[in-house]
Amino acid sequence: MTHNPTNPTHHPLFQKVERVRRRRAKVRDTNITLAHGSGGKAMRDLIDDIFVGSFDNPLLAELEDQARIGLAELLAAGDRLAFTTDSYVVDPIFFPGGDIGSLAVHGTVNDLAVSGAKPFYLSCSMILEEGLPVDALRQVARSMKAAADAAGVKIVTGDTKVVHRGSADKIFINTTGIGVIRPEVSISARNLQPGDKIIVNGYLGDHGAAILIARGELALSSAIESDSQPLNSLVDAILDVCPEVRAMRDATRGGLATVLNEFALSSEVGIRLYESSMPVREEVQGICELLGLDPLYLANEGKLAVVVPGDRAQTILAAMRAHPAAGKASIIGEVIDSPPGVVLMQTLFGTERIVDMLVGDQLPRIC
Repeated sequence: MTHNPTNPTHHPLFQKVERVRRRRAKVRDTNITLAHGSGGKAMRDLIDDIFVGSFDNPLLAELEDQARIGLAELLAAGDRLAFTTDSYVVDPIFFPGGDIGSLAVHGTVNDLAVSGAKPFYLSCSMILEEGLPVDALRQVARSMKAAADAAGVKIVTGDTKVVHRGSADKIFINTTGIGVIRPEVSISARNLQPGDKIIVNGYLGDHGAAILIARGELALSSAIESDSQPLNSLVDAILDVCPEVRAMRDATRGGLATVLNEFALSSEVGIRLYESSMPVREEVQGICELLGLDPLYLANEGKLAVVVPGDRAQTILAAMRAHPAAGKASIIGEVIDSPPGVVLMQTLFGTERIVDMLVGDQLPRIC
């Protein structure tokens, strides 16, 4: 291009600056420093390299203080907005079957999905501890991107803070999500009616058991992996055959027992479970027996409990089992008139026991 002195964009210096600005920055440090949270060049390089480079979508690439989302796409999907937020502090940050990044995406996607919403967009805010290896952060970001792609959502805005060494534990993540609920869907813990059936989509307690083993505090070894996965496509399959689903929730902290107690209390009904129908891996059951735990209280990150009209249960079960996230789906119980607000378990011996809500915390920092 010939230099035109009357056009400043033709000046060689301007063109050189533009080439530098367009070239994606690279983080040169091997560990996170306080400068990466200072708001200056080091922070800009971190955001440009790791977050923009990994998440890679036009809304995020604008690098504004907010994502600007057109309403037409949202309005075409439903008539109500679903909005949720969650924070993730899991220890360790890498574990069999996932890491804190994929967990943060799956958890927020699932919180939207079980309301009957189609998830669209996520935010991502990170609190980083000084000294965190940059390669570990890069791995987490790439994992988040892969999880978001698998769930069909985009990470479009976020924030980064760095705290002094010892003020956090490696990395904490907050994700907020928005989605849109189908017009014909009204899912609520207050909807349960006697005669409804309760279905779960597979083995219970895998995530809690995997984290327990991954911490290395016990002389135990196992091939158990976390069940962390997105559930939005499974929820779509359920709602396609039965939009009249009563209630649905992912069984995370507090496990299945806590979710069902919340349902029973909200609807003022009883719930009867059948121990013979509970899908629990032998390895998870063995760990629980060894440590005095109950798999019904262990966290899950890819399991949901869905309450459906009794006359639709078999149709819904068949649709779930046809989905890769629910091959081991089972009907595990039913809604009863009384005692209201109580969950009962019919044991293998034919007796009944109360399954109460979790008191305390079996395993802290599980998600």
